[in-house]
Formats: sequence, structure tokens, C-alpha cells
Amino acid sequence: MLVRPATETDLPAIAAIYDVEVRTGISTFATEPPGLDYWRERLGSTQPGDHLLVADDGGTVVGYAFSGSYRPRAGYAHTRETSVYLAGSARGRGLGRLLYDELLDRMRVDDVRLVVAVIALPNDGSQGLHRACGFERVGVLHDVGWKLDRWIDTELWELRLGGTA
Repeated sequence: MLVRPATETDLPAIAAIYDVEVRTGISTFATEPPGLDYWRERLGSTQPGDHLLVADDGGTVVGYAFSGSYRPRAGYAHTRETSVYLAGSARGRGLGRLLYDELLDRMRVDDVRLVVAVIALPNDGSQGLHRACGFERVGVLHDVGWKLDRWIDTELWELRLGGTA
């Protein structure tokens, strides 16, 4: 398994993984697939701390991780929000951890101070992954999202990387 920066040719596979969750899951509150331009924008970001990585299994993208802006205001510039998504067949094989380890290493190099993750509940796998990577649970937003005909809570998790900026 290779974890590497995403390329333009990876974007359809990334979109396909995400679109399954858009249509059938609660890991995102998007209700319509965003299209390739959304992913091109993420791929093209030059902001420090923004990354889009893929898990490449012999030439097939089976997962991805990204970090991006937490909020659009300048005061949040050293805080990044992260997500990891895996194809159904790739879950339970440790790929989320591989992706996260590489992503967090790159964010440390970029002098990111705080990493935020939002986990829709229930999601024991994601909670376990974040805990294993050193994140701490810091709160719950109750009934914050409506999807699949129900209200969904989210948990906020943080990891202090200790950037100096």
C-alpha cells in the first residue's frame, strides 16, 4: 500500500469514494455529489496545511485523506480540519491510520497548530481511529444535521500539533 499526494488522475476515484457516502452514509452532510471541480479546488490549494493524499493499492485508489481550512477567517489560519474516507472494501485494514499518519506528518511540517475532526454519530470506527492518532473528544453538537430522514449528532475532536505560528 502506498500513501502519496493525489494527482488529477486520482480525482474520479476520490469522487467515487466520496459520492457513495453522499448518497448512502452520514460521514458527510452533503446530499448531492459535488463533482470534479470541487476536488480540483482541493487538489490545487496552496495554503500551508492543505493536503489531499490517497491510499494507492497497486494503482487503484482505495481511500483518501485531506486537510483544509477549518473556517474562512484569517485568525483560523493555523487550524485545519481533516477527513479520511475509504472504499467499503478497504475498511478494517489499517489504511485510515496509514493515511492519517502521513497527513499529520505533513501538517507538522507546515507548522499547523491544531487539527479538528468532525465525526457524525454513530461511528465507532472513526472514533477509534481518531483516538489512536492522538485526537481528543472535545464536544458534541446534538441534532446538528438532517440526513437520511433523521437528525444526526456530531462529535468534535482535536489534536494539538503544537505549531509555533
